[in-house]
Formats: sequence, structure tokens, C-alpha cells
Amino acid sequence: MIKHLLFRLSLACIFICGFSKANAQGINWTKDGNAYYQNSGGEIVSVTLPKNERKTVISRSLLTPAGTGNAIAVRSFQLSDDGTKALIYTNSKKVWRYDTRGDYWLADLTTNKLTQIGKDKPASSLMFAKLSPDGSKVAYVSKHNLYVENVDGSNAKALTTNGTDRMINGTFDWVYEEEFDCRDGFRWSPDGKSIAYWQIDATKIKNFLMINNTDSIYPYTIPVEYPKVGENPSACKVGVVDVATAQTKWLAVPGDNIQHYIPRMQWVPNSNEIILQQLNREQNESKIFICDANSGSAKAIYTEKAKAWIDAQNDWKWLNDNKEFTILSDKDGWSHLYRISLDGKKETLVTKGNYDVIEVKLIDVKNNVVYFLASPTNATQKYLFKTKLDGKGKLEQVTPSILPGTHNYDISPNAAFAIHNYNSSVVRPVTEWMNFTTGNPLSMDGSITSQLAKQEAPKNKVEFFKVTTEDGIELDGWMKKPDNFNPNKKYPVVFYVYGEPASPTATDVYSAGKNFLYAGDMAKDGYIYISMDNRGAPVPKGSAWRKGIYKNIGILNVRDQAMAAKKLLATNAFMDKDRVAVWGWSGGGSSTLNLLFQYPEIYKTGIAIAAVGNQLTYDNIYQERYMGTPFPSNEAYVKGSPITYAKNLKGNLLYIHGTGDDNVHYQNAEMLINELVKNKKVFQLMSYPNRTHSISEGEGTSEHLALTFTKFLRDNCPPGAK
Repeated sequence: MIKHLLFRLSLACIFICGFSKANAQGINWTKDGNAYYQNSGGEIVSVTLPKNERKTVISRSLLTPAGTGNAIAVRSFQLSDDGTKALIYTNSKKVWRYDTRGDYWLADLTTNKLTQIGKDKPASSLMFAKLSPDGSKVAYVSKHNLYVENVDGSNAKALTTNGTDRMINGTFDWVYEEEFDCRDGFRWSPDGKSIAYWQIDATKIKNFLMINNTDSIYPYTIPVEYPKVGENPSACKVGVVDVATAQTKWLAVPGDNIQHYIPRMQWVPNSNEIILQQLNREQNESKIFICDANSGSAKAIYTEKAKAWIDAQNDWKWLNDNKEFTILSDKDGWSHLYRISLDGKKETLVTKGNYDVIEVKLIDVKNNVVYFLASPTNATQKYLFKTKLDGKGKLEQVTPSILPGTHNYDISPNAAFAIHNYNSSVVRPVTEWMNFTTGNPLSMDGSITSQLAKQEAPKNKVEFFKVTTEDGIELDGWMKKPDNFNPNKKYPVVFYVYGEPASPTATDVYSAGKNFLYAGDMAKDGYIYISMDNRGAPVPKGSAWRKGIYKNIGILNVRDQAMAAKKLLATNAFMDKDRVAVWGWSGGGSSTLNLLFQYPEIYKTGIAIAAVGNQLTYDNIYQERYMGTPFPSNEAYVKGSPITYAKNLKGNLLYIHGTGDDNVHYQNAEMLINELVKNKKVFQLMSYPNRTHSISEGEGTSEHLALTFTKFLRDNCPPGAK
């Protein structure tokens, strides 16, 4: 489920992180790891470390098509393994959330020739173009079919021909993209003779019809293929197509391909085998198969079962001459890295202890080290750690402990260099280039230390706290008090909430304490602003914390929030119990409604944006993952849905939704409105015509949303001390 705040942050990351392989994020390192590529001034340059020596790799003149005077705008690019060719992505357009379709050009650095790939296809229709391992061919998806052609644009060939909006080859439908982060749906074989690809059969998925009332005199419907809770998923299978003959052999993965998902797939390096993960529909059983590309046979070599859910794997990393691969699993109560042998007979726990591996950043096989993000002692923060890859080492913190907050690293493949990003509630985001071997910055002028010396410490700092509820549950949270705070006076309290398993809100980052929707300064105006992470939030507190919410969304998370708020209000005399507001977006909008409806004695005002009012209206992959399938009973869904409790509304409610929301449908708003009307509950509604889940389209929309939010809050939860 897309959250508005994360959506904005992810977009920001696309622009901050620079350009790498098409549609990927991060530093585009050279193969040896001693330099990186960069799009600079319309040219592609390499920057060699540590001296930052710059060399033009692809000139503006080479990027200028014959007969034109303008160079193509480089959105991203990828180089062949031998560095003689570059595949350029440009003229990109959005598919749902991200601009994953566009045009591709092949720049030959040896002949200084620029060739458009797929020039006979519609403009901006190519997706995920990739060079073959030997650099002689390019494969891509257009209009849900897979194609291949030579790098000079000759001998174009369709590898699939049955692609439609519902029969999807080489990419994915809406729900796979939204909930499994699946977009690029094909992989070249190591020998370049075949391509493995997903086929999604959505022909039996019903359309959800949205209506556009404003772009023409007569309204028209916009169909969105959308499998709701209880509806069968799209059928999914993986095929291997021979590039020479365009014949596909389907992998014989056991199980009904409608009642199972395949969220991950890749080739075993230097082999003719494919590894893939299969999840059952309930997503509480994961199987890893090794498949023979020639025969299509599939053998399950690793199985994991859970009482709650199992996440889709990240890409597997290969060890021991490709005889072992890595997985992340929380089956022992903590998210840890394991080594699994290719036959599944040997398993080695690499990271050991009562802490969670948040993300693996680099596996350094040469030095027997794995680097990963974790935070064993403070779940609001994030640091880089390392341990021995053979499972025999101790946990070692790499990030200096004198820099409390949230850290991220992009480490070169040879572990020689890294870019280190750091921020916290009191530190604006800063970045330094490092000699990763020594741990020192490449230049003191550009070091984090020197940058921090230039930053002024905020006068009114965010305070982090822990609160234990009457249920014995300890929550982390942050609090931003008003400027010129007087503990002898009473102030209104505004809670920001998300509350579901897709996102935390109480982390130690620079956005902590800041309300991106408030048109003004909350601290200056006299509000106390608070956010807390309940059970179910994806924070490094172990699987029992994260998965305790299973089949309890709308109940357990909401009670944690309410009981924590109750405790804060009872123990802090400066908090005005009569002026308590809560707000959230998407899942946070749902939590806001449930808090306002279920605990009206605590929350007096609520602003819910793009909320799921009825859990039975949301997509099957997300909702069934966390709530179980609605078979044989949908009782948990009903019990956790805000519309069930709408009759209890006592306070002030502002409900906001875009009518063009293809994620959380406006249907939720109408169902909730009906329930509120039926129970004679007075509230305020703000509908944004044709706006999506982000409510950002159209001139003036974002500003209007902020003004609407702010006025309602100020009118119904007045700011200032009393």
C-alpha cells in the first residue's frame, strides 16, 4: 500500500540518488568498483576515486541523433560488460507509480554511432531494455510483449505475440507492481541464448471502474484491473524463451498458478538453472525452487512456513562458486541472513543475535564479510554493521557511534569506496564519499564532520521518548513541543499515525516533528506534535513485534496507539485533553478513522486522507497477507474496518479522498459516507476530482490540500497555550 509520505520520499530519492541502470536507484559503479558513472551536463562521465578524476565516456555529440540538433535527455543508462556500448533510457513516462516506459538508444563507443532501439514501436512504449551478456543484442518489452533485436537495430523479432492489457509478458499487472514491487519481468540467461520471463494472466480479473466527470461534457469510465480481497489472483507462470526460435518452455512449478504467487526469479549464475520463490495465496508458506531451463522441471529445495506471513525475498546473493545463496528470514524471531546450499541440504546462520538485519548492503566474498544495516539497541535509528560471512564472527558496528540517527551506505563492489548518507531529527541530510577500507572521508572538506560544523543546531529539538501502555506494550515515539514551551500551561496535541505493516513513522530522521501538510509552523503556533510506532510497524524489534498485528489490523494497532496516547495525556499535565487531534494518510487514514470512532473519549478531532474505510475493498495481495484470506469467514476484516464503528463518531471529522484514486478507491469514501449519514453523524468532506492516491495532480492541488488541512485543524483543535 502506497503511503503519501513514503511516496514523496521515494520520488525524492530518484532525483537525489542519481542515474544508474534503467529504473534502478543508487550509484552506478564501474565493474572494478574504483569509479562510478554520472550523468553530468548532458554527458555521461566516469569519476575515478579517490581523486575524483573525471573522464567523458559518452559525449553530447554522440548523444545527438543524426539530423537533429539536440542531444537526447538521459534518464538512466547501462553499459555493456566490456564498456564498448551504452543503452540510454530517455523520454520516460509513468506506469502507475514510476516512469518505467520510454525510449531506448544504443550508443556504440567504438564506432561513435547512435541507434534507436525498437524504432518501429510506439513512442515511449519500451520497458526494461537490457543488453545480452555478450553485448550483441537488446531485449525489451513493448505493449506486453517481449522483443529482441541486434544492437544496430536490425533483425527485430517478437519473442511473444499474445500480449494484451490482460495477458502480460515480461512485466506485471497493477497488484504485483504495487504489493511485490515487481516491474522488470524478464532476465537474460548467462549464455545469452534464452530469456526467462514472467507471464501474468489477468484475463479473469474484474475491472474496477472509476469515473471521470470533468475532462469532457459526458463522463467516461476508467477501467482498472484490480483483484479485491477474496477475488482470485492473476495466474502467474515463468517461461524460458529461446531467442533463436522464439519458442517458450514453461517451468513446471508445482501448485495451482492461480492460488500461488511468484514474486522473485533469477538465473543461477553460469548455469542453465533458474531459482524462484513461490508463495501460497495466504503468503505464510514460501518455497524456493531450482528449475532446469531445458526440461522445465522444478525442484523445491527450501521451504519455510509461518503463523503470520513471509515476505518476498530480495535478490539472492551467490557464494562458494555459486553453490550457495543467501536468504533473509525471521524464522528464529529475528530477521537474519542465512546461507543455503543449492541442493537445500545445508543451512548456515550468518548473523546471530537478538537483532534484525534491516538490509544487506554488500557481501564481500573475498574478505569473508557481509555489511548490513541494523539497530540492535534503538529501533528508531539505523547503522551499518558487519560480521563474518561464514557465520563465525561477532557483530561489529561500522558507523561511528558519535553520529546518532539514520545512516545509509552505497558500497562499491570491491568494498574500496562508499557514499555515506546521514540524517537525524536534528541533522539535515548530509553525504560524504569514503575510503571504505580505512573508514575515512576522501576529503575533510566534504566530510560529514565538516558539514555538521556548518549546521546550526535547532533551538527546539524533537524529543524521543518511550511510553508503556496499560497492556504492558512499550512504544517508541517522538514529540515536538511548541516554541517557548511553558510546562505550566496546556497545549493542544496532534498525533500523526500510520499504524500498518508497510511503514514506520517514529524514526530518527530529519522529517521527524515536521508536518508536511500544515500550512505554517506548528511549533510556533503552539501545537504539540507526536508520532509513535505501534506493534505491526516494520521496525527492528523482532518478528513478534512486527507480526503481532496479523489478522488484527484496525484492532491491535489502534489499541496500541490509543493506550499510548491515554498514558501520555494522563502523565503530562501540559497536554490539553480537550484538544486532541489525529491525522494520517492511506493506512494512516484508516487508523485515524478507527481511533476517532473506537476511542472518542481520547480523540476529539481527526483528519483522514485516502483511507481504507472497508478492508474488503482493498487488493488481495496486501490485505490477505496481513489479515489472512477471508475464507471461510471475513470476521477479522469487518472487525478491523472503520465503517464498522462509524456510528460512534462524536468528534470533528474531515474526510479527504481523490475520486481518481486507483489504489484506495473512492468507493471507500462513499461507503463511509453512507454509514455516517445513516447514523446522522455530521462531518466534513473534501473530494478532489480525478486525483490519485497522492492527491497531487492539477494546478494548486497540493496548496489547497494544505490549506484545507490547516484550517480544519485550527478551527476544531485551536492552537496555543491556555
